[in-house]
Amino acid sequence: MAVSNASPPFVSEPRSEHHEHQKAKIGLFSERYKDKFKALPKEKGWMGENLYMYQGFWYRSNNAHALSVETNAHALSIETTMAMQDSLQSHSTDIYLITQPKSGTTWVKSLMFATVNRAKYKTNSLSTHPLLISNPHNCVPFIEQEFISKTPTYVQESSPRLFSTHLPYTSLPQSILDAGCRLVYLCRNPKDVMVSWFYFSNKFTHINLSPMTMEEMFEVFTKGMVPYGPYWDHVKEYYKASCEHPTKILFLTFEVHKMDTSNQVKRLAEFMGYPFTKFEETEGVVEEIVRLCSLENLKEVNKHGNYREGVPNDVFFRKGEVGGWRNDLTPEMSQILDDITKEKFQGLDISF
Repeated sequence: MAVSNASPPFVSEPRSEHHEHQKAKIGLFSERYKDKFKALPKEKGWMGENLYMYQGFWYRSNNAHALSVETNAHALSIETTMAMQDSLQSHSTDIYLITQPKSGTTWVKSLMFATVNRAKYKTNSLSTHPLLISNPHNCVPFIEQEFISKTPTYVQESSPRLFSTHLPYTSLPQSILDAGCRLVYLCRNPKDVMVSWFYFSNKFTHINLSPMTMEEMFEVFTKGMVPYGPYWDHVKEYYKASCEHPTKILFLTFEVHKMDTSNQVKRLAEFMGYPFTKFEETEGVVEEIVRLCSLENLKEVNKHGNYREGVPNDVFFRKGEVGGWRNDLTPEMSQILDDITKEKFQGLDISF
């Protein structure tokens, strides 16, 4: 079994000098791509913000809001995406988790990290396991955040490097595809995604974002006017790519992962190149990982502290349920979303 040799797998909360470094890089990107940016279609969408259409999907932009460290918006932006497309250097051993926002990203990050690093931490005290002292987003960082960071999470020789992104397949930097990186794509029932978006978004109204009603969220979501939307096009791209490149792209659904977590973790481990041995399975290693990464455990670890300035750890953990949308959507909303999904996914083997 391969063993990760990564240095400390997560970074501590950024310090002020790192923020200044990040702002300087973002400022450089904004200047470099300003002419390209000006030509992009623009519309009001999620949380009353201007969103910009780039390569068929909607993005936030640094030109649409102040360069704040609070929401990572300075990293997850069109400008950073353009810069990564031009100069990101990928390794063939890199592994990416790719999702639409609010699709179970935080949970599956923890499962991936614990699986890949199980040999490294199995003899340590449980209290020192990174997932018991840090947010999963620190253990598996967004590639955009790493790209602008003064102190990247992984040292140069680390292998494998675990990253995440919400980028659509169309916008992935070519270096990711050319290097042959493994991509794990996780999707979720759009009704649960939309409801999770609603509750998550309204936790950030203190930073100049407009609060939304469920009806407003429904309107912008069905139009695709949320960051990295439209949802359906995002999922379709990765589904089709996974059919064409099954050894490089693993297509998963949140619902199956919840119903059959142990077997899905074994499937995930096999794909990433870290399969469980028969001895490990007999010894209950898979079940240990599932317990470590349970929502209840992650919630307890992350009930205090901040992921980034202005972003408490606990905002990433709500219910993590299958079918929770039934408590929030009207029958009419549910039917409309079902109709859109049926139309968009016609002929595709995608079900929730």
